[in-house]
Amino acid sequence: MNVYEELRRILDTHPSGAPKSDAFDEILKTLYTPAEAALAVRMSFRPKTAEAVAEAAGLSADTVRDMLEEMCTRGVIFSRDKKGGCSYGLLPTIPGLFEFPFMRGETGPMQEKLGMLWEEYHQEALGEAFSGNPSPAMRVIPVEQALTPEMHVHPYEEVARLIEETDYRALTNCACRVSLKKCDAPLEVCLSFGDMGRFLVERGFSREISKEEAMRVLDLCEEAGLVHTSNNSADKANLICNCCPCCCSILRGRTELGNPHAFATSAYEARIDAAGCTGCGICADDRCPMEAIEITGDVAALTPERCIGCGLCVSACPVDAIDLVKRERPPEIFATAQEMTMKMAEEKGKLGAFLTVLQR
Repeated sequence: MNVYEELRRILDTHPSGAPKSDAFDEILKTLYTPAEAALAVRMSFRPKTAEAVAEAAGLSADTVRDMLEEMCTRGVIFSRDKKGGCSYGLLPTIPGLFEFPFMRGETGPMQEKLGMLWEEYHQEALGEAFSGNPSPAMRVIPVEQALTPEMHVHPYEEVARLIEETDYRALTNCACRVSLKKCDAPLEVCLSFGDMGRFLVERGFSREISKEEAMRVLDLCEEAGLVHTSNNSADKANLICNCCPCCCSILRGRTELGNPHAFATSAYEARIDAAGCTGCGICADDRCPMEAIEITGDVAALTPERCIGCGLCVSACPVDAIDLVKRERPPEIFATAQEMTMKMAEEKGKLGAFLTVLQR
């Protein structure tokens, strides 16, 4: 077995998946030198010190540390500082290996090559592998303007509350739009928090921002008609993506690949007041990313099973003829990100292999 196939198999133990593909083989060869791939197969998704990685690889600690630092600089692994020491870990395909090399917004032959390869891989295998079976890793959060004071809203359903509870915020470019370039939606709108946010800032992929600027980013995204998505757990937000339907892997898992478990909807769905609707078409033509609304007889009509509860139609309706209502059966949300990851691994038949890699 060559070292790149060995690395792919290790990455595939993660719930995000890394199914076999010629495109992914070429991606790995583009991201890692043979020596780096040989080192990566000795690593874990759980961060380890350079000394521990060196011992596993049978190399000197100084040599391994230099290699790990170089790999971090390119965004093909990540690092975390704890108690004055630095540890290094593998990145899953999504979010991680796909996004990080595009976050600086650089364009050039390598980025063009990677963009084409990742798109081929998304269509061929990764989009399906990343989807839930049935539990998804990501969920939709409604826009703030669509929520009213009268609604009983949980903290994890409010995107502003998620930001308010973070201790560190980083802002970077949307890798999907940098990669595909299919629309002119704002680029610098992806938010990361906590340790991963610190890593991205320290390595030059992102910049630290205040809570106030993060709130302004949300306003910009809602105005641009982008869908808020975050990790499918109630404990804390690790990231908030702001997605368009033409570029973003999360939404395209449903719109292009037809997988109902590509992401979880919000706990709400749109409701249209036919009597108040003027048939202007803004909701159908400009705002709904799922084509869940059409104008029929000069009145907007909703296809409920297509509605993801993002609320973009609500915030743009000029006559307030649309609102959000609680679904009869809201999607379940995991209590913690760890619980979500383990459940997804179990559902995909990977739990044993994933734990083996974690316990290295």
